Amino acid sequence: MKFKILPYFLLTFVIALSSFSQTVAQTHRFATFNIRWDNPGDAGNLWKDRAPHVIHLIQFHQIGLFGTQETLAHQLKQINEGLGYLSIGVGRDDGKDKGEFSPIHYDPKQYQLEDSGTFWLSPTPDSPSKGWDAALNRICTWGRFKAKGGKRFYVFNIHYDHIGQQAREESSKLVASKIKEINRENLPVIWMGDFNVTPDNAAYQTIVSNPAWKDARLISKVPSYGPVGTFTGFDWERMPDGIIDHIFVNGKIEVLRHGILTDNYGKKYPSDHFPVLVELSF
Repeated sequence: MKFKILPYFLLTFVIALSSFSQTVAQTHRFATFNIRWDNPGDAGNLWKDRAPHVIHLIQFHQIGLFGTQETLAHQLKQINEGLGYLSIGVGRDDGKDKGEFSPIHYDPKQYQLEDSGTFWLSPTPDSPSKGWDAALNRICTWGRFKAKGGKRFYVFNIHYDHIGQQAREESSKLVASKIKEINRENLPVIWMGDFNVTPDNAAYQTIVSNPAWKDARLISKVPSYGPVGTFTGFDWERMPDGIIDHIFVNGKIEVLRHGILTDNYGKKYPSDHFPVLVELSF
């Protein structure tokens, strides 16, 4: 009798373990990270010194896909080479390699790119342009991905203007409209980036006024980890008090964790923004 029962329990254990492993494998760690452009005037915080720490941060937290902002072409190349990742995106000034990118970097071992594009945050989104009262050209890069487990989803990565309030509000309307236009399959969507606004701003409220869009920070199964702000200005003595880097989700997405990462090296930060990480499942 014991001989017959033992294999049954072993089989049950194996099935349960397999199910647990599949559940773990289906979680995804994504992030948004304004890495600060390679400004030769950043004395004490030069990109050549910060770059290894940006790369190591991504590696340590096992972030499989992330959007960056203020990224110049050589920074993008350095990040991808350091991680063994690929990326999508174009420079905002000419639609090629001039000016800052808002790229999406991804681990090709975990994610397959199916489609991608970039549009400008302006009334003429199909060509390099500056919108409304913005001080600079601003863009949104998007991609449709397929995870190793078979799940398909969209990611939209933005960088809103730091000056123009109208531009920020109109950018929220434009991106929401573009997502609806591009996502014909009605797949889950992650909308991330440096929005340059706190949650009380109309540009943020424009997004969450649609009940389909949720701030990942507010629906995380585990209470959000980290400080209450994301912009540091490289100031070690000042803890930021306003979140301007956000991740929103739409569709059948469960946010397991949300965190604002304060990793540092010798009282220095890898960037003047903290990265924002989410772990989620589709």
